[in-house]
Amino acid sequence: MTRFPESFLWGGAIAANQSEGAFDQDGKGLSIQDFLSNGVTKPLDSTIVPQNLKLDGIDFYHRYAEDIQLFAEMGFKVLRFSIAWSRIFPNGNEESPNEAGLQFYDKVIDCCLSYGIEPLITLSHYETPYFLSKVYDGWRSRSLVDFFERYCRTVFTRYRDKVKYWLTFNEVNALWNFPLMGAGVMTDKEKLTKQDLFQIAHHELVASALAVKIAHEIDPSMQVGNMVLGIYNYPMTSNPKDTLAVLEADKNLNYFMDVQARGYYPEWIKKEWQKYDVSIDIEEGDLDILTHTVDFVSFSYYMSRCVSATPEKYQQGKGNMTNVLKNPYLEETQWGWEIDPIGLRILLNRFAHLYELPIFVVENGLGAIDELIEVDGKKTVLDTYRIDYLQTHLEAIAAAIEDGVNVLGYTMWGCIDLVSASTAEMKKRYGFIYVDRDDEGHGTLKRYRKQSFTWYKHVIDTNGQNI
Repeated sequence: MTRFPESFLWGGAIAANQSEGAFDQDGKGLSIQDFLSNGVTKPLDSTIVPQNLKLDGIDFYHRYAEDIQLFAEMGFKVLRFSIAWSRIFPNGNEESPNEAGLQFYDKVIDCCLSYGIEPLITLSHYETPYFLSKVYDGWRSRSLVDFFERYCRTVFTRYRDKVKYWLTFNEVNALWNFPLMGAGVMTDKEKLTKQDLFQIAHHELVASALAVKIAHEIDPSMQVGNMVLGIYNYPMTSNPKDTLAVLEADKNLNYFMDVQARGYYPEWIKKEWQKYDVSIDIEEGDLDILTHTVDFVSFSYYMSRCVSATPEKYQQGKGNMTNVLKNPYLEETQWGWEIDPIGLRILLNRFAHLYELPIFVVENGLGAIDELIEVDGKKTVLDTYRIDYLQTHLEAIAAAIEDGVNVLGYTMWGCIDLVSASTAEMKKRYGFIYVDRDDEGHGTLKRYRKQSFTWYKHVIDTNGQNI
């Protein structure tokens, strides 16, 4: 029995701010990531500091051809990457785009297509142009909807005959916990009110729906999806109050998913506004724009979490940009993230039942400290721990497909080692390909195939029959 459809899109995912480097080359403007040298939990740098590993990344900007050739060697059907908004519009608000930036992505896209790899492009991946954050306070300003519209029209038109799959905002629900990274908002989180956060969310939701509308007008064959940080919530105990806590925690995901997939604000969201005495500024035409729903839903999945009505009673765990309680039934990664492939199967089923849309798993992977060693005269990493992690999660996807879930594809996060978004370090490695660079920025940048490289190649060769 075929567990994965023949059309299943196997691949990997990277982000511009974590891989490209060349932060000031060929007319590129600065982004907020150029001032986040210490990761998401630390404040912005006051100036550019050389210690920021993202300034150079893994030099994908100059080595993209070599890297894409390696992805093709594994058999990738799709590569998820992002366009740096500030490489196209350096400040974010210019009338005309930076041609050199467009030409760079011309080359990346053409290189992918030459190997039969479908590009899956994220429009905004945690790197709001710094100027828009500094001057407009990011997505707090309605003006960003107009700037984003111009950016979308530019890239949709430029790549209309080459790129079929698009995502609007990466992990858009990160807004709630990290408004700077998620929405380019420089105002301290503690100073943002519920009114502020819900208004920011409205601006992003309108912009996302507008992107869908524009894409379909320019090329009806374009497929545009949303993207959320996906975590499945378990009640800590069978106490009904803990299950009520799950309902509350689920709102983190549902707020953006419901609107982008259904095309309107459901009653429960309006009740949220009432509960917090919030009055959203909804301009004329906004509700019509929101009716332009996504063609598919997508999400990242690294872990699940337990929640409780009385969290103080339980041991705190570590999470992917969220608060968690330790689950006694699960093992953890080196960074304390709980490993739960069954949670992925449950989440896939949940989204399928709620939205009845195709689903794309666009991020999943294991961050670990890898050791580069020599085996039979070749340098490699014996990352059986990564293979075990990915194997169980792909088995979960296969099970969800057997459950009846329409899964379009799977792009493993950080398919080549890159700079971590959450911690801004290199030692937290995800890739099938080892990049010789350390946390001090030293190294040759040479690429080495890990053991998982060969394993994933076999998975793709057999279309997941022999995971």
